[in-house]
Amino acid sequence: MTAHNRDRPPARKRWGQNFLADPNYIRKIITSIDPRPEDHFLEIGPGHGELTFPLAERCAAVTAIDIDPLLVANLREEAPANVTIIEGDVLAADLGPLLPNGSRVYGSLPYYIASKILFRLLDQRQKWRDGYFIIQREVAERMAAGPGGREYGRLSVMLQAYCTVERLFILPPTVFRPEPQVESALVRLVPHGPEPTIADEQLFATVVRAAFGQRRKKLSNALKALEAGELLEELGLADLRAGEVTVDDYLQIVRKLST
Repeated sequence: MTAHNRDRPPARKRWGQNFLADPNYIRKIITSIDPRPEDHFLEIGPGHGELTFPLAERCAAVTAIDIDPLLVANLREEAPANVTIIEGDVLAADLGPLLPNGSRVYGSLPYYIASKILFRLLDQRQKWRDGYFIIQREVAERMAAGPGGREYGRLSVMLQAYCTVERLFILPPTVFRPEPQVESALVRLVPHGPEPTIADEQLFATVVRAAFGQRRKKLSNALKALEAGELLEELGLADLRAGEVTVDDYLQIVRKLST
């Protein structure tokens, strides 16, 4: 089955829509995802069904959510029995019921809210086993960055604390309609095992936000309000700046502060 080929709703700037239009890249994405007959997918931003229908041909079920009522109506006309189309804002929707345990996730994410969507999915990370996301290349590089580079920041630490992050390949602007002004990338996220690795998630978020909120300062100064100076000296981190501290070191800071 292919996506609907006539009377397609146009891309709308208000929602940052760019539709994947290159069949070679569609096949490449499907190959990377490797859907299995027993899989259940949550798809975020199905567009015209460019990935929805190929996934549906290979898996048990696809639940696709989109905020655009025109796209939703168009997809519902063509959807096979194992595809459910939901009209809604992924940033406001209750994602829990949309993610049966062991679900997989795919999304072509609007660039301007990609990080917010990823953080929402992290809240449900125990329910999905992997996710594949088309996002702006610069954001993908920040997600996968290691300490020491300018791309390494709060997004890098927060995602890598919860997931293994892998940038798979670049998608040039020419494979989308309309063409975006930037390159995109397909990124894979795999949540870490069921055992919690973060002693206090709220404290972890506070530490990372404070550190990168003053990333040019030494960590001892950036985390002054948390009274972490003695601990940072003990760990040998006091004179480092936020972008020089590894994810494991941030986790260790939180473990020590929470005891």
